[in-house]
Amino acid sequence: MNRTLRAALMAGGVVAMAACASAIASDAEAKTVKVNLTAKETMVPIDNEGHKAIGWTYDGQIPGPVVRATEGDTIEFTLTNDRGNKNSHSIDFHAAQADVLTTFAPIKPGETKTFTFTAEHPGAFFYHCGADPMIQHIARGMIGAIIIDPKDPNDMPKADREYVLVEHQTFDNPEDVKGMMANNWQHDAFNAVPFQYDPVHDVNATQTLEAKPGERVRIYLINAGPNEFSGFHPIAGIWDRIYPSGNPKNALVGMQNYTVAPGDGATFDIVSPKEGAYALVNHSMRAALSGSIAVIMFSNKADPSMGHGDKILPRM
Repeated sequence: MNRTLRAALMAGGVVAMAACASAIASDAEAKTVKVNLTAKETMVPIDNEGHKAIGWTYDGQIPGPVVRATEGDTIEFTLTNDRGNKNSHSIDFHAAQADVLTTFAPIKPGETKTFTFTAEHPGAFFYHCGADPMIQHIARGMIGAIIIDPKDPNDMPKADREYVLVEHQTFDNPEDVKGMMANNWQHDAFNAVPFQYDPVHDVNATQTLEAKPGERVRIYLINAGPNEFSGFHPIAGIWDRIYPSGNPKNALVGMQNYTVAPGDGATFDIVSPKEGAYALVNHSMRAALSGSIAVIMFSNKADPSMGHGDKILPRM
């Protein structure tokens, strides 16, 4: 065997060993993430003035808690239907590959079920109740976001702040399923409350999103529907990067607007070069002027806690 061939085989062996070691390390890093949610039919805020109505929720809040894991992780999920509820409930994770007839089947009040799935793809995914009539369970608040981070953190630029916005239409009469099917909604909101982050259109709003100039702000938008598409646009800004379904392999650059279908999600990055305000909107004017506007303030005095920890989904 000549020296050139021997060197090539040795080099190939080193590459193969490195690839094998990388795969072993990747498998070793994968973990089991335990998630427990309780379906609760309870009073929730419906506007910035503090009025409340009965919502169907996960853990008593709309949207439900943000679930987060890393690509390759196993999600061990347990759903409990509170015994005080009147309805059967379920959960459908758009990040899962499962059996809709068994895994996603509803459970009665007082029952609990557990299932597992592997997060095969990174992204910003929707979760929701799939009990019949599904349109009503979604409209009444059984919605949320599950974020699956890429296993290679270098697949996307590092974000300085992150925010989750779950958009959906609300109906003044939550019992009117025919009205829901006819698309007779009254408000379109980010995180359940119309104009929650927009003190311009609602003087009772008490908060905005915050960041500093030059920071990369990552917005995870989940369109919960149940019916409308969302044309997501930053008024006064341009999306630096957009990742349809939140997958880093789907990168788009320098976009003014991107449409997210009902039941879908996307990840949006934005960087402001100076102090000021952007308005993040569904550019369907009926939707925007019915509540789906979120103001993000860029200031050198931005609250350092905003866009981190529990404040990636700011609540009232």
